[in-house]
Amino acid sequence: MAWEFHVLVVANVTATSDELMAALRERASRGACRFTLLMPREGDNSAAHLAGALDAIKAAGLENVSGQTGDHDPIVATMEVWDPMKFDEIVVSTLPTGSSRWLGLDLPHRLEKLTSVPVHHVVSRPPATEVQWERPPEPEKYGVLSPLAAALTRKNPS
Repeated sequence: MAWEFHVLVVANVTATSDELMAALRERASRGACRFTLLMPREGDNSAAHLAGALDAIKAAGLENVSGQTGDHDPIVATMEVWDPMKFDEIVVSTLPTGSSRWLGLDLPHRLEKLTSVPVHHVVSRPPATEVQWERPPEPEKYGVLSPLAAALTRKNPS
């Protein structure tokens, strides 16, 4: 049996990002490897979010993928599943600086110090959300009588 690298992928919001998929495909092109996606638990729909992310990774052409949820703290979650006899490297996917809580924790560097294996950091764009807005109602125009209309339509504080 040929040697196979085992890569721990730590991601949450960015688990289905194009940047992470490209990084995982690039890693898979360098040699046989399998991936374990670790998603820190957030809310009741963590299992559904994990299943969707695993489907997206498999749809990206990566077949040897498994996943699990962990503690809500990404450092604790990683250290709970970390086994130096099992994993060879870590890939951490975060949002850009300024919007990433994980970068505020210095997650990539802390995991590298705690595990003593290479940690590859992938910065992913946040998922696009559709902005819903509507124009506020136009105020009625009274012309030169506007001060009088404002005084008459004013709500009494009583």
